[in-house]
Amino acid sequence: MKKTKRAKLEARGWRLGTAADFLELTPEEAAFIDTKLALSRSLRDRRIAQGLSQWALAKRLNSSQSRVAKMEAADPSVSIDLLLRGLFALGATPKDVATSIRKSRSEAA
Repeated sequence: MKKTKRAKLEARGWRLGTAADFLELTPEEAAFIDTKLALSRSLRDRRIAQGLSQWALAKRLNSSQSRVAKMEAADPSVSIDLLLRGLFALGATPKDVATSIRKSRSEAA
């Protein structure tokens, strides 16, 4: 948001902040959510780049297409463990995972 617009809104009594501020998340909770979102986006991007369907990835994971859809949507029922398993099934390395998290953090800044 432009500084001038922000200043006008604040002058009119609006409080501006992030979603984490609004939800009163601790820094640890915000970092956890950001990490999960980064892993989900990375999973989807990697799957699409390889030309795989959700069904094909589900078959590799001995899971279902709907579960892969939930993984890609960062559904709360999906664990980070499962997201990592999905990424590794798509050929990601630990370095690739770290890069996707780092990239996400730099985009948010």
